Amino acid sequence: MDQSVELSRADRARAVDRLCDFIVRSIDGARAVEAPFYHLQLERVFPDDVYASMLAAMPQASDYRPLYGQNQCNVLEDGTHTRVKIDLFPEYIRHLRAEKRVVWDIVGRALCSEAVKAAFMRRLAPALAGRFGPDHAKVGMYPIPILTRDVPGYKIDPHTDSRWKGITVQLFLPRDALHPDIGTIFHEKLPDGSLPKRIQMKFVPNSGYAFAVGEDTWHSADQVGSQVTTRDSILHTYFVDAGLLRVLRNRGKRIGNFLRNELRYYAPR
Repeated sequence: MDQSVELSRADRARAVDRLCDFIVRSIDGARAVEAPFYHLQLERVFPDDVYASMLAAMPQASDYRPLYGQNQCNVLEDGTHTRVKIDLFPEYIRHLRAEKRVVWDIVGRALCSEAVKAAFMRRLAPALAGRFGPDHAKVGMYPIPILTRDVPGYKIDPHTDSRWKGITVQLFLPRDALHPDIGTIFHEKLPDGSLPKRIQMKFVPNSGYAFAVGEDTWHSADQVGSQVTTRDSILHTYFVDAGLLRVLRNRGKRIGNFLRNELRYYAPR
């Protein structure tokens, strides 16, 4: 992927189409695993050259804004934010330098494409049918891709994700495979209420997972230790987009987040 200049509209469209095709093939070829809940294990999500461009185009720390988490769970006692983010929509990344912006613009547009959404819904059909019934393929899904960065101290306890969400995808973006043990953990809920660990995704380059959000999709992340500099990934969430309330909420959140992001650049420093 050429990072040296801004792309013309036609060149950008071709780059997005090529990337969409590759991601769809990766989703179609992903391993489906039944336990502890139905999920996909993704490998080589992006072409090698695109993945290299993504690593080279990683934003600097000041480009991110805090992702506070539920009940401020990503904020330490000293005020440090253990998870930060950049939404991969054109209006959010417009402050990045041109050579970085062109990379993340293409990645964001590809992830938000109808083709990629259809592939995830097709491969996750068994789990989606369990939640939404026989018409699950007709349920609206609103994609929000977020580039996230976790730092030492980050952790999240077992949870199932909000029911506002329909599909959760996480794409790991490490530079090497030195810390495979910091990937997301999947749990099984037993009749006594305990949540033993059943499987852990390996935090290795260009990999990830996807699942349809349900009552049994318990997952967590152990605390990131000091041996890790950053835990970079893309959280790509499909929010249920059915009914007026959800439609307004999804678009309202995008607008609200955009305004908060802009204020960071215009507020006195």
